[in-house]
Amino acid sequence: MKVFKSRRGGSFLVWTVAFQLVLCVTGVYGESTKACKLSPESPSERKVLEQLAPLVGKNFTAETKNANESYKYVFQLCGNAGGVKNAGLIQVDTKQAQNPTVIGKYTSTQAIGGSDWVMLIYRDGESYTSHCNKEKRKAIVMISCVRNIEAGKLEVVLEDRERQEDCFYLFEMDSSAVCPAIESKLSTGSIILIIGFSLLAVYLVGGFLYQRLIVGAKGMEQFPNYAFWVEFGNLAADGCDFVCRSRNREESPANRGVATESVQEEPEERDDHLLPM
Repeated sequence: MKVFKSRRGGSFLVWTVAFQLVLCVTGVYGESTKACKLSPESPSERKVLEQLAPLVGKNFTAETKNANESYKYVFQLCGNAGGVKNAGLIQVDTKQAQNPTVIGKYTSTQAIGGSDWVMLIYRDGESYTSHCNKEKRKAIVMISCVRNIEAGKLEVVLEDRERQEDCFYLFEMDSSAVCPAIESKLSTGSIILIIGFSLLAVYLVGGFLYQRLIVGAKGMEQFPNYAFWVEFGNLAADGCDFVCRSRNREESPANRGVATESVQEEPEERDDHLLPM
């Protein structure tokens, strides 16, 4: 590979790779639901669509068979299903070599979300030939929450075409993409305590190993910052004694009934010289 050098000596290839990385981070090359066109555009529906971003770019297939018919359905989220332009869901007749029938287009999308489900509707499919007053086909894909399945199998539920209008194809699949976030059951205080005890454990174990292996301390000296904690304990004890003791240590001796100075005995008066000799 030929690498071009700029006048400043920088590598053109490095700058190209860095630019591509920036594009990937900003979502230019990333999978997005922006290709789906909502009519009319709705922030709430767009937010529902963004939940399905992990499913973008994947084809999901389902098949139905009976004595006379055999169909294959291909669904893609905000992409060309089976390579058919603008088609979000198509029907392929596997018994007859015909062009795929477009059931719904992602250029005419509606998204309805619940607590653990999303209903995706593709409209503007090909018109019926003899049913439903020849209205355009419509596909409804019901996506339900299953946490251990990233993208489940597409299944055909029914094709409701025995009516005069508002006919539809109904599909369903499971995905963890529509599952609500699991809320933490720990309170803020519990989290703080866990973090505090974890840091304390790291401090004690790390300090002990450092004192033992690096410094070579023995006995109580292995405790991290032993001198500091001893002094801290003494200061804490003094503070507790100062705050919590009920008596004043500077109380006068008279109030306690105890003399601080030894009582000096008065010199005994001797009267020996008065005795007769």
